[in-house]
Amino acid sequence: MKKILAFGASNSSTSINKTLATFTANQLKEATITVADLNDYASPLYSVDLEKEIGIDKKAMDFYKLINANDAIVVSIAEYNGLHTSAFKNLWDWLSRIPMEKPMNIWGGRPMFLLATSPGRRLESNVFKVSKEIFPHFGANIVADFYLPSFNHFFKDGQIVEPPQKEEFNIQLQKFQTHLNEL
Repeated sequence: MKKILAFGASNSSTSINKTLATFTANQLKEATITVADLNDYASPLYSVDLEKEIGIDKKAMDFYKLINANDAIVVSIAEYNGLHTSAFKNLWDWLSRIPMEKPMNIWGGRPMFLLATSPGRRLESNVFKVSKEIFPHFGANIVADFYLPSFNHFFKDGQIVEPPQKEEFNIQLQKFQTHLNEL
């Protein structure tokens, strides 16, 4: 049984990205799912001065331990003004400061299903494109990726309802499942 960490990279209590990440993780077979809420890992605004004063924030360290306690990651990236949410970026800044065997290896080479969604109809979000490029530099092994535009139109009653999006999602899900099965 594989252990999967799922989360939406947003601190919104009604996060559509958390909904998509949770939905996706629950489609995986022979997996134990842990759904994280970024609100449980809210850290003070990162600064070098604060790090010198308090060391690594405990909640960031707890999230790092959660990453390491799982075999794979399902994350859906939220976008605020074209970039990562401040809650996620701040957590990432703290995570990048944790002493690691390989510097800034936040994701530890774990297989990742990278997702994103938004209420808008753009075919891909800026933060999704950026994340696909930079996450591997921080130890992500992106095995599958999927962007769902217009969440409120394409996701209803707990499922993806538009055939083209559903088909692409299933292709990516199967790719990720196959990789997990081979671990």
